[in-house]
Amino acid sequence: MTDFIERAKFACALGGAISTLEGLHHVVPIIHAAGGCANYLSNTYNVAAGYRGVGYCGGTMLSTSNIAENNVVFGGEGRLAEQIESTLFALDGDLYVVVTGCQVEIIGDDAVAVANRFKDRNVIGVSTPGFRGNALKGYDAVMNALVENVIEPAAAREEKTVNLFGVVPGQDVFFKGNLDQLKILLAKIGVKANTFFATGDTVADIRGYGSAALSAVLSPAAGLDPAERLCARAGIPYVNAELPIGPSGTESFLRQIGGALNVDPALIEAVIAAEKAEYYSFLERIVDIYADLDFQRYAIVAADSYYAHAITRFLANDLGWIPHLVAVNDIEEEDEQKLYAARFDDISSAAKPRVIFEQNAGLLLEHVRNSWPRNNNGKYYDALSPAYVVGSVIESSLAEKLGAGFLSVAFPVTNRVVLSKGYVGFRGALTFVEDLLTNLVSAR
Repeated sequence: MTDFIERAKFACALGGAISTLEGLHHVVPIIHAAGGCANYLSNTYNVAAGYRGVGYCGGTMLSTSNIAENNVVFGGEGRLAEQIESTLFALDGDLYVVVTGCQVEIIGDDAVAVANRFKDRNVIGVSTPGFRGNALKGYDAVMNALVENVIEPAAAREEKTVNLFGVVPGQDVFFKGNLDQLKILLAKIGVKANTFFATGDTVADIRGYGSAALSAVLSPAAGLDPAERLCARAGIPYVNAELPIGPSGTESFLRQIGGALNVDPALIEAVIAAEKAEYYSFLERIVDIYADLDFQRYAIVAADSYYAHAITRFLANDLGWIPHLVAVNDIEEEDEQKLYAARFDDISSAAKPRVIFEQNAGLLLEHVRNSWPRNNNGKYYDALSPAYVVGSVIESSLAEKLGAGFLSVAFPVTNRVVLSKGYVGFRGALTFVEDLLTNLVSAR
């Protein structure tokens, strides 16, 4: 064996499904699996997603069939039916969602069919075995179930309304703050955002998402399948967008969504101008210090495709840092890698980042060393310094070895507590700058 098992940056599909359901208001997950699955997967996102907590009926309150050996031998559908009945009796919810683990799928339990027996009591079922893929697959499976069983197609369209897909609760540690900020941002150009997981969103709201005029998919690796299904079921077209961070990303995002919804271009440009004026009125306060203390850095970004380009574009185009290396950890197909790498053509700095696709965080130090000339004891040596690593908490050791600054943004994040913080838009970008630079001056 020439490699070692690296700490994962994703849970399995069941973990993604549980985390997604815990992000929905007043929704009760029912896990058909061994007891350890519910406990460990829920706790993973409770801790590693910035200590987000467990939501409604999550954590130790999770309802699980807790199958045992006799259920594996003789089948567990009867046990699941019992668990659904007891959950309906004990826990109040607007929607109950059955999700499955590997064991019950392997033995052939039809959990979805069992859930359908209780459909008149707001119970639906989703197949989410861990072997289906990572957490993003679990998110897609749950969202597909919402599209097929909860969202009601509508004949009339809300012309200036968009459904947002691809923001995965927990996997995006800042999902709540990001979605809240997206709603505020889009409202300024007269667009209503249906977000599923933002503050105040309910199951009743989600039922009405079938009247939206557009869907936007904000991740290259999650959300496309449910957007396509909603298009087929309710006739709602979709666009592929990107998480907007800072002026460059947010201007592009507002023009794309506003243009697709036929918003008056003059209104869009007026909002952009006002937001930029406010953004730079704050940023200009640190310009002298930024220059005097030389806050410019070589940027190394290690994240999933949802964050990697958005962060790099902001650091390079808006903050003036030098993008050096970008490691993307969730795209495996070669054709998709080429498409994603092409996104970095919009980096405006003369120095373009090297983009790699690497899931093994333990190899990043080697990639960094191979990307820069080594010190051969010459009289002069231009070092990769000062550097700054933006990634998950796993990359903290990489930053330490490089003597670089460090900020954890991508999952897992266990060294920060995240409640309402987000990095989206102009306001979120200011928060991002504060966090980046605070880490540089925290030892003073």
